[in-house]
Amino acid sequence: MGELDGQSALVTGGSRGIGRAVAVRLAAEGALVAVHYGGNDAAAAKTVARIAEAGGRAFTVRARFGESRAVQRLFDGLTTELADHGADGLDILVNNAGIHSASSIGQLTEEEFERLLAINVSTPVFVIQRALPLLRDGGRIVNIGSASTRIADPHQIGYTLTKAALAALGPSLANELGRRAITVNTVEPGVVLTDMTAHYAKVPEAVAGLESITALGRIGEPEDVADVVGFLAGPRGRWVTGQTIDVSGGTYLGPITPG
Repeated sequence: MGELDGQSALVTGGSRGIGRAVAVRLAAEGALVAVHYGGNDAAAAKTVARIAEAGGRAFTVRARFGESRAVQRLFDGLTTELADHGADGLDILVNNAGIHSASSIGQLTEEEFERLLAINVSTPVFVIQRALPLLRDGGRIVNIGSASTRIADPHQIGYTLTKAALAALGPSLANELGRRAITVNTVEPGVVLTDMTAHYAKVPEAVAGLESITALGRIGEPEDVADVVGFLAGPRGRWVTGQTIDVSGGTYLGPITPG
């Protein structure tokens, strides 16, 4: 018996990286997981296969965020698949899908910033709006933000702004949905070894530098984040809402000292 038996979950950007780890974690606890993805059919199929091999249940839903009517396509597919799997609602929503930018203020273009806003802010907002009629009382919303909002890296200013906006959404939404016992929280990872950051692992100096500024002395793994999401999505997270939780292993907690 898992903590999430009989529940259903939607994980956006669930085919790779942190999203895959979250999907696997929720399925391991018994949830039926909708694995949303944008275009990588093979990666999405691999995630579902991994869940099935472990005895879990999952299905894919394709919608490329940033395109017209993508949220509508997501929910058209989601509601059909939920019904086909015997589920009539949603219990957990994890807004993980997003894009990165490594531009400074001088490099950031209007087109790049508009795309960041569209995918990292507007899409999660309207995914939540569209999900609310499906989300059962006692449900969970977890948004994946970024520790960049605290670290203040000038080389990803547009990305940081969008993740700050996502974090700002949490408390207000939590206050609105609290009477339905729906919790809303934001999880902010630091550097995590995924496809997006794989190039760091190939440069020993970069790895050493990141480890030196992290209290726990290593780069994060997707499962480090997924376990926190799993807690918030489960019954033990019922009294935590409106919070932003740093899951960076203690990156940049204080002055860097030699040794």
